[in-house]
Formats: sequence, C-alpha cells, structure tokens
Amino acid sequence: MPAPSPAPPPPVAPRPEQAWLQLVQQQVEASLAELFELPDEATLDPRWTRAMERTRAFSLRPAKRVRPALVMAGYSLARGTTSVPSGLWRFAAGLELLHTFLLIHDDVADQAELRRGGTALHRLLAPGRAGEDLAVVVGDHLFARSLEAMLSSGLRGASRTCQYYLAVCRHTAAGQYLDLELSHAPLSEVTLFQCLRVASLKTARYGFSAPLVCGAMLAGADEALCEGLERVGRHVGLAYQLRDDLIGLFGDTDVAGKASDGDFAQGKRTFPVLAAYTRAGESARAELERLWALAPEAKDAEALAVARALVEEHGGRAACERMVERASRAARRALHALPDSGGMKDLLDSLITRLAHRAA
Repeated sequence: MPAPSPAPPPPVAPRPEQAWLQLVQQQVEASLAELFELPDEATLDPRWTRAMERTRAFSLRPAKRVRPALVMAGYSLARGTTSVPSGLWRFAAGLELLHTFLLIHDDVADQAELRRGGTALHRLLAPGRAGEDLAVVVGDHLFARSLEAMLSSGLRGASRTCQYYLAVCRHTAAGQYLDLELSHAPLSEVTLFQCLRVASLKTARYGFSAPLVCGAMLAGADEALCEGLERVGRHVGLAYQLRDDLIGLFGDTDVAGKASDGDFAQGKRTFPVLAAYTRAGESARAELERLWALAPEAKDAEALAVARALVEEHGGRAACERMVERASRAARRALHALPDSGGMKDLLDSLITRLAHRAA
C-alpha cells in the first residue's frame, strides 16, 4: 500500500508591510486606470488613441508604487491612523503618473531598452528617433494629467502641496542634468560628493522625502513632523539610490527588470565606480578611465566583466554596501524619533529594510 502523500505546507501569510504595499498597489493602480479615462480625447484621432492605450498598459505594469505608499505613510503618521480619504488615492495616483512621466523622459535620455520588466515606451511607440520624439510628447501629456489629478483630488491643501512638490521636481531636473553631464567627464574630475549630490537631487528628495512630506501636508501636519519626515526620506532615498547603483553594475536583468549593464553602457559615474577609483593605484585608475570612456558599442560582455572585477577588487562594491547600511540606519533613527502613530512607524521601518536590501 503506497504511503500517503505528505500534506501541503500551510500558506505563508504575507508580512504586514507586504500586505499594506499590496493594498496600496491595488488602490493606486485602480485610480491610475481611471486617470486614463478621458472622454474629451476619445475622438481626437485613432493614432492618439493607440498611443494612449500603449501608455496606459505601460503605466499599469507591475511596480512597487513606493511613492504612493510613502504619501499614505506620511498622511497616516500625521493623523495617527491608517484610514485615509478617497481623494488621497487620486492624489497619490497623480503623483505616480508624474513619476511615470519622468521615467519615460529618463529612458529616452538614457537610451534604455527595458523598464519594469518590459520594453521601454519609446521603443513601443515607434522605432528609432521617431519613438523617442513621440515618447517625449506622451510624457508631457502625463505631466499635465498628473497635475489635473492632484489638483482635483478635493483635498484641503492640495494646491499648496502641489506647489511644494513641483519645486522639488525642479531640483530633480537639476539632478538629472548633472547626472547626464558628469557622464561625459573623466572619472578624475568627478568626486564622491558630486555623486551623492546627484543622488540627493535626483532620487532622495523627489522620490522619498517629498512623497512623505506631501502626505503629511495633506493631513495638516506641523512643520516639525514635516521636517522629521524629510530626514527619514532623505536617508532612505540615499540608501535606495546607492542600492540602485549596485544593481546598475552588478545586478541581474531578470530580477531588476532593467538592463544590469545600463550604468556601464551609459558611462554613469556612480558611487561604487568612484569609490573604487579613489582607492585604486595609478594603473587601475587608467584602466577604469579607459573602460568608462569606451563607446557604447565597445562596452561588450568582456569589457563589463573587467569593469566589474576592477570595481570589486578596489573596494567600490564593499564601500557602496557600507554606505547603504549607514543610510538605512540613519533613516531608522530619524523614523524612531517621530511620534508614535498606531503601527505605521513599524510598517515604514520594514519598508526601509525592503528598499535598502532589495534583490539585485
């Protein structure tokens, strides 16, 4: 008589921060889908309709929706409850749409092929330069739609909060400009301080501090809480960007959802590269300069392997890992200094860990 089959293991319940993130993703994506329902554009032209269908599908690809989650966290920390008004979902969806606009333009500037596990939008719209031009225009449309959504959320203080967020976005543009400009400079002329400045302007303030502060502002938080949340976001945003630097050089394309050699191909002067350069001897520095100055078509698998080995050998990867840990700890200290708020601090603490140590 055959032995009975073993009972299947009981299902593993999602951790609290996972369940919360899943809720945010579902709610925000439902609101995002609504933002693409535009009757006044339905009869403009079939070509535009097709472009919007592709853009809608692109925008609704599976994603972490970190920025809307931080808006919810900031609101909940200010109010001491996880219950939020319906208008906040619309505001958060508008903010996520603005993020999508920036990703589209970012991919055009970086000549990226992949985004969120699929083809970048400019490659979907048309081949070559035509697709890039079309994607820029579509991004402009999403920018306008995002502002419409945030300002029509019906939330008290929405106008003032949008004004604050747009000021941060201006600084984001400066960070993106510096990122692109420095990619053409010799490694010897780029400092670790400049690298961290770009990370702060391009990622930390816009992607982490500002969403937390926006949520708190919409909840009527005082200045002290907004400043505390800004500190939390600044540190976790730095940890996130430095982890992204590691993924951009050492990551797995299938896990990261974007090219793992993208930063090398684009000549990005990221923290692990510059940390290795400052520690390397004269010959290794010359080799790093040579590799990062190669034309994109010459940056093949062999060149990437050599680049990775040099950055690893001269301590760039380890230095970046240490900075991720330092920034993550600083984010937790800043978070724990905030007033208690019915469990949201614990959720946010877990989210910080998740972001700083995400798979590469």
